[in-house]
Amino acid sequence: MYVCICRAVTDSDVHDCIAAGAKSARQIRDVTGAGKDCATCVRKICAMLKRSEELVATA
Repeated sequence: MYVCICRAVTDSDVHDCIAAGAKSARQIRDVTGAGKDCATCVRKICAMLKRSEELVATA
């Protein structure tokens, strides 16, 4: 599924960035370009980051 339509960034791309150590939407933007245009996707990216942090905290 696309997270950022403007830059054709998928949820898999974002998950890969998170797995590689990205901790902020800015870090993901720097790697993928997501959020550089209209920035509509930033909320989705932040939600994905929060979910990943919650998963790590409960593990």
